[in-house]
Amino acid sequence: MHALLALEDGRIFRGRSFGDPEERGGEVVFCTAMTGYQEVLTDPSYHGQIVVFTAAQIGNYGIRDLHDESHRPWAVGLLVRDLAEVPSHPRSQAGLRDYARRHGLFGITDVDTRDLTLHLRDRGALRGICTTRIEDPDEAVQRARALPPISERNLVADVTRDGAETRGDPDAPIRIVLLDYGAKESIARRLVALAGSVTILPADATPARIDEVRPHGVVLSNGPGDPAAVPELIPAVRHCIERYPTLAICLGHQLAGLALGARTRKLAFGHHGANHPVEEVATGRVYVTAQNHNYAIDEATLPPGTALTHRNLNDGTVEGFRHADLRLRSVQFHPEASPGPHEAAALFEEFVSEIAAGGAIGAA
Repeated sequence: MHALLALEDGRIFRGRSFGDPEERGGEVVFCTAMTGYQEVLTDPSYHGQIVVFTAAQIGNYGIRDLHDESHRPWAVGLLVRDLAEVPSHPRSQAGLRDYARRHGLFGITDVDTRDLTLHLRDRGALRGICTTRIEDPDEAVQRARALPPISERNLVADVTRDGAETRGDPDAPIRIVLLDYGAKESIARRLVALAGSVTILPADATPARIDEVRPHGVVLSNGPGDPAAVPELIPAVRHCIERYPTLAICLGHQLAGLALGARTRKLAFGHHGANHPVEEVATGRVYVTAQNHNYAIDEATLPPGTALTHRNLNDGTVEGFRHADLRLRSVQFHPEASPGPHEAAALFEEFVSEIAAGGAIGAA
């Protein structure tokens, strides 16, 4: 079945439909990861987005439940150059076509993804409509233009959990609270392995609810959308970074910056993929990192007392900072990877080691 992607700037990209043929709309971004398409699609940070994969072929090793980063895919669609119809991995449980159909993902294959990626690089992330039903491309463009911008949507409310969940040993000597703004499963798994106990709380957890857990440390998770669209989360973030050792990741990093008085800005086409070079400022060491975000902290607005710890080598944007008076470690990239290299995974170990060595303000 023929399908098309219509962008708000009038460009049309055509291909063949796979997955669910029901029309889908969202913000179109490109992802440069060579592998890990299942982790990308199930990462809640991709909620509301149509993902263009720059790798030449997608789906060749199939699908395994083990690789899900959430209980469902959150991307609304995907575009690929070549869809592998028959997975070649012996442990594959399904093909990508069946997976997309089962989970309501709109897929388009046989797309000139190189041309589309270059267009998004030059024009920035754009709203788009994927459809098999609109014969008039101009009508599809108008529908794309009518979509609400990401900045006007509270996407965190869609992806966060409803209640609390404790994983690991509740009597473990170190208790971590993970605030779920769209947390990936690999973050929770990493924390359980290192600390022994993690209590995952919904994004709107109050300071009092966080204190009830009596945590020794707090992790502010990744998540989708514009951090400025969720100002109601800032008081609890401020409470955490002032009271507990805190590790902030991705959206959590941006929220930590806002809580300290910094501002954020939207990047032209964001960082989406598993091959972004980041320099550790103090040592000059370069990490190859996994990333997924469209917004960044404006370095010029970082308040006194903060020190830049990591910088993106592609565009110079802020990738990490610390605060002189707070036990806050904040990074824009994903140290848990999934997909991507594990070069930055030691950040979790360092965070838990600092908690073990220093205790926590207000924790029993």
